[in-house]
Amino acid sequence: MPLYLLLCLMLLSPPGATLHRHGSRESKKRDKETPAVSVVDPPSKDFTFDLYRALVTAAPDQNIFFSPLSISMSLAMLALGARSNTKAQILEGLSLGPQAGSEDRLHHTFHQLLRELGRPRKELRLSLGNALFISPTVPIRDAFRSAMRTLYLADTFPTNFGDPAGAQKQINDYVAKQTEGKIVDLVKDLESTEVMVVVNYIFFKAKWKTPFDPRDTFESKFHVSKRKRVNVPMMSLEDVRLPYFRDEQLRCTVVALRYLSNDSALFVLPDEGRMAAVEAALLPETLRRWRDSLQMRMIDRLFLPKFSISSSYNLEDILPKLGIRKVFSNQADLSGVAREKNLAVSQMVHKTVLDVAEEGTEAAAATEVKIVFMSGRIGPLLIISFDRPFLLSLHHEETEDILFWAKVANPKQA
Repeated sequence: MPLYLLLCLMLLSPPGATLHRHGSRESKKRDKETPAVSVVDPPSKDFTFDLYRALVTAAPDQNIFFSPLSISMSLAMLALGARSNTKAQILEGLSLGPQAGSEDRLHHTFHQLLRELGRPRKELRLSLGNALFISPTVPIRDAFRSAMRTLYLADTFPTNFGDPAGAQKQINDYVAKQTEGKIVDLVKDLESTEVMVVVNYIFFKAKWKTPFDPRDTFESKFHVSKRKRVNVPMMSLEDVRLPYFRDEQLRCTVVALRYLSNDSALFVLPDEGRMAAVEAALLPETLRRWRDSLQMRMIDRLFLPKFSISSSYNLEDILPKLGIRKVFSNQADLSGVAREKNLAVSQMVHKTVLDVAEEGTEAAAATEVKIVFMSGRIGPLLIISFDRPFLLSLHHEETEDILFWAKVANPKQA
């Protein structure tokens, strides 16, 4: 199956974030603020890498996969209903200062992005959307409901949280439909005390411009570490021209694979023992330098593992490490959402699935460049093999947004 990549994030209740009355359930106290950024604005890419490093710290040597776009959009929606310091923390996390009009520009930018990404394209299936599941008994402010519908094109569904099983099924069925069955059972352990669930989803599916031939896929070793190896199906391309850059400064190799839609997946593979150094150097300027330095190059052999990985994060545990904490605490001010002021986000779930196969997908990494000599060929061969941990970035070509960011540490890891 030529599958691909998608993700789903929810907030303000199970699917992303859970809104509940402070007195109904003990809210965990959070410590710091989180710079969550919107991928639409270049400075916001700082958030992508800050969040990535926080996830790596929490789970070293594990696969990492998330959508900066989905998370930042969800935080922006939260900002619509937040007030006082709660709003300030979210906007600061999104790299927005206190200057007049900055929040309005943020919402306008996301609105334009939703419109742009929603345009039908022949060679790309990309859907990005939002939904509100609201208890009919909660007095949601008309201004919030209207802004969510107008700015974020959010669907609204009345939901009976007094029947947790029924509400959970309603939300999960919606998410499964929007992601073509790839994200299932996103909401778990829903409680009758919830009053709202906000869902943000993104689904991407495209085919490689230069597909891999399944007949050339073979079993090979992937070096998870110096002492651990796993067998993986390794796809291969031969004598192919691809955008390529060798970063001698950071000692990594960068290769871009394009889709028929002209969107691209950027693969970055550090030399052996250099992953930590490359991760420490991840900045918007680094990514920009890599992309600007790519040049078409004939590659004699390219090897890339075929794999499927998934990730699920409770962002209420991660975002406070970056600075956003009040919205998850008893001190949250979400009075712009409803007339009742005792609301807080109790859970924010982000779930992703990534499939990389011969016909299409996205993955990013750079592997070492090996130069060997083979009989029958004149001159050195450029062989690039993604046979150890690498990074992946999926970009939307027209907006230059980072749709997904990943670290593939072990293709066999669930």
